[in-house]
Amino acid sequence: MRTVKQIIKVIIIFYVITIAATLISETLTIALHFPFGLNPLKGELFTDPLAQGLMGIFGFAVMTAIPLLYWKLIHKKSLPELGLTKRAGAYLIGIIIGTVLITVSAGAALLTGSLQYHGLFAQPDVTMILMSLGGFVFQGAYEELMCRGVVQQLMLEKTSVPVAVGVSTLLFTVPHLPAMIGGTPSLIVLGIYNLIVLSILMSLITLLTKSIWAACALHTIWNFILYNIMGLNLSGTDVTAAVFDIRSAGNNILNGGEYGIEASIITAAVLTAAACLCYVIYTKKSPP
Repeated sequence: MRTVKQIIKVIIIFYVITIAATLISETLTIALHFPFGLNPLKGELFTDPLAQGLMGIFGFAVMTAIPLLYWKLIHKKSLPELGLTKRAGAYLIGIIIGTVLITVSAGAALLTGSLQYHGLFAQPDVTMILMSLGGFVFQGAYEELMCRGVVQQLMLEKTSVPVAVGVSTLLFTVPHLPAMIGGTPSLIVLGIYNLIVLSILMSLITLLTKSIWAACALHTIWNFILYNIMGLNLSGTDVTAAVFDIRSAGNNILNGGEYGIEASIITAAVLTAAACLCYVIYTKKSPP
């Protein structure tokens, strides 16, 4: 019963913070329009792409601050207890791991012909690409602060590691499911599987590095390279600005179809291998 109560409590906390972060972020973003003579309540919004990009970054930055404030003000715990330890160098580890994982996944798909390389974009929008990176830094940090931070750390206080990782994975996976609506059954299954394995992998990396820095970096670099460097769909979202022009050839389990290679069986194999390797390392360092 103690475990069940903790799971319910943490799930409630997760959604309360999520709703609060979303509402506060959107309210402040809307409020920023008024000093510039715009009234969003009348449909008057920034139309300049640069301004829109900056608004997006600001919104994610505000969202990232909410779980930090919750942790400090409500739980009265330190940031290292959340996973933001002095081992910030682990961020580089996350960048390396994420780069290798996405490069191997996309590279293998290119070799099968399920992805096709069409060269470089003639005039890549560097400004938009850099703003996307800024947005992904905060987006990745927010999701990891929530899942590998608040959720996993609170669960570890009163439950076992498997339960903590399981609940963290559940709350990481569920918010991503709406993007799969309308997809083919096989790609939906693969997409969900990859979300679960990626989440477990990031939880294991968090446990191994004793911080969430690496998970934040992995999350960010995965999205950025996939979307803005390779020009591939990210969780079903079409590309707006990228360096390379890489496209899916058809709609199949090798390239993940419209959802992207995050629903690819190749990505599933790569993530599974990485998760198994991390699990072996973790069990050797922390035997049951």
